[in-house]
Amino acid sequence: MAKLNKRYDAATKKLEPEKHYTLDEAVRLIKDMPGAKFDESVDISFRLGVDPKHADQMVRGAVVLPHGIGKTVRVAVFAKGDKDREAREAGADTVGAEDLVEKVQGGWTDFDTAIATPDLMGQVGRLGKVLGPRGLMPNPKLGTVTFDVSKAVREAKAGKVEFRVDKAGNIHTPVGKKSFTPENIQANAMAVIEAIVRAKPSAAKGTYLRTVTMSTTMGPGVTIDAAALANLFKKAV
Repeated sequence: MAKLNKRYDAATKKLEPEKHYTLDEAVRLIKDMPGAKFDESVDISFRLGVDPKHADQMVRGAVVLPHGIGKTVRVAVFAKGDKDREAREAGADTVGAEDLVEKVQGGWTDFDTAIATPDLMGQVGRLGKVLGPRGLMPNPKLGTVTFDVSKAVREAKAGKVEFRVDKAGNIHTPVGKKSFTPENIQANAMAVIEAIVRAKPSAAKGTYLRTVTMSTTMGPGVTIDAAALANLFKKAV
């Protein structure tokens, strides 16, 4: 614990109190901070000016990161017939229909993303208690309920991340690994920021991006100038 505290304190000393950094500055600070013995994830967190208790202020979506998330994504596909073959050819790790539904009902969830064809959602829908709490339930709004399974599998494998605002109005999502180049981390972060800005509900009033913070798994958060980011996407709001 002493080593952890020492490293964390050393990273914190690189930050100026109360300063809000540009995205480029934040990424370079993250890269310059003392690292752990493993390749830490780089995450970006948002506090949004929405009230998720109202359905018309829910923020949810998905985006394919241009440089991936730095890990192998395990994809399970609920499909049969030609769509079963299509999913396998696209690189899905597990494919099945009724047999896969039974396997998941038994508690098996050894995958990161689930995709289903619309004709099987009647059966997959019964898995809500298993998949829902893990954020694995296929959803047409996220492109994971589709007959174009090859595209969905390729996107998932390429680094598609989903985001959803929590009850407190926050979103947390990975944007890569610390070993990524600064340019790749920044490009991934910009893709997520733009997707969240475009997902702004019309019912949301006042400041939408209230705070934006970037951090590594074991490091302190770097506060990013949310107002400057919002100005970049004024046309998208």
